[in-house]
Amino acid sequence: MQPKILSKQVLLLATLSGFILFVILLSNFFSKDSTQDSASFIENKTALSKEEQTHSDLQFRLKIPSINIDATIEYVGLAPDGTMGVPKSPVNVAWFNIGPRPGKKGSAVIAGHYGWKNNVSAVFDNLHKLRIGDEIFVEEKGIVTTFVVRKMRIYSKDEAVLDVFSSNDGKAHLNLITCTGIWNKEEKTRSDRLVVFTDKK
Repeated sequence: MQPKILSKQVLLLATLSGFILFVILLSNFFSKDSTQDSASFIENKTALSKEEQTHSDLQFRLKIPSINIDATIEYVGLAPDGTMGVPKSPVNVAWFNIGPRPGKKGSAVIAGHYGWKNNVSAVFDNLHKLRIGDEIFVEEKGIVTTFVVRKMRIYSKDEAVLDVFSSNDGKAHLNLITCTGIWNKEEKTRSDRLVVFTDKK
């Protein structure tokens, strides 16, 4: 009996250790610097460890009519330094494909750039104009999933963000992330992160 108990304890410890490591990686997303002249919310100078982790699909789109967004959704995972990937294009958004897919149970996360070098417009330049109750649509191969804005919150770049990437209410959520705040020339990033929390309708 004792060996079985020990085995269960070892398994539980390994599971908890893995979860803690994952949480640490998530918390690092908002603390990395950007190499763009504009403010991407995480570091953008390293490639993903696997090329197939990031690609775009013209049939996978984010649509927000209230702020005139109709953007291709790229797929991104973790970069070698533990940060979340970002869209390759300023006009695209990026879904964190290690988390749940938009519309599935849990908190799906989509990131987009705010501002871009040489004053080029970026997809989430007007994300701050969203209001509670606005609808957001994710279209995938002709199937549309609707989300409704529940709240908006600004985090400092070093603040813990576990609630952005996880939920325990058994429902489907979609959270949108971008930069905001003051540009720091030395750190090459903005001071804050804007998160829009939405719920599946």
